[in-house]
Amino acid sequence: MEIRPLRETDSRLEVSRIYEESWKFAYQGIVPQSYLDGIPAGRWADVLDRAGWDTLVLTEGGKLAGTSSVCPSRWPGWPGFGEVASLYLLPEYMGRGYGRALLEAAVETLAGQGFRDVLLWVLEDNRRARRFYERAGFAFHGDAMEDVIGGKPLREVLYRRHVN
Repeated sequence: MEIRPLRETDSRLEVSRIYEESWKFAYQGIVPQSYLDGIPAGRWADVLDRAGWDTLVLTEGGKLAGTSSVCPSRWPGWPGFGEVASLYLLPEYMGRGYGRALLEAAVETLAGQGFRDVLLWVLEDNRRARRFYERAGFAFHGDAMEDVIGGKPLREVLYRRHVN
């Protein structure tokens, strides 16, 4: 396993496919199935090079298997925080420790930028992800925001962690 910054030579379509497959697996029963089935190839390719974001990729045996993007907090109520904006793995790599390694690399990237506090948002109904973040030292803060995905109202909840 290798975790490294996204390179110019990395296929943005392949990295986007990690998002797509992860969404289709992790959000079953949470996000409307019609929305998941309709996610087009390359849906997230254009966000990977967003200004101010750092994107990491996890490779296994030379194959792209996971990705995470980090940035300064995008939320007005949380200035001075770093943010894990995304963390996704191909489903066949879930539950094998890859996510934990990728999350730690994302947090270390933010710590290297001087952030001592990190936040992330997760769908309230995504119990698996919430347990994952809690085991990694993130704590539910209590803040929530409303979202609509595929026509379904959903809540995202805030988790945060202090970085030593």
